[in-house]
Amino acid sequence: MVSEQYPALRATANFQTLQAQLEGTENRISVERERFNEVVRTYDTAVHSFPSSIMAGIFGFHDKPYFSAAPQAQSAPTVNFPTFK
Repeated sequence: MVSEQYPALRATANFQTLQAQLEGTENRISVERERFNEVVRTYDTAVHSFPSSIMAGIFGFHDKPYFSAAPQAQSAPTVNFPTFK
């Protein structure tokens, strides 16, 4: 009797695809966080540079905070996949 294991192979491939998508999502979030902080750094530098600091003071421009995640967001969430037998 020949038994084929195609469902197990397909599930493994789908799981690997999911892992790659999760990794890609984490990378995109990291890149966008860095871009945001770079824009804020440029803005803050302009607010403190002469002569734009004079105009910034007149019109009420102030420093903007950098992006910072909540402490619990520093670790990746755990994902539990039930095993079916």
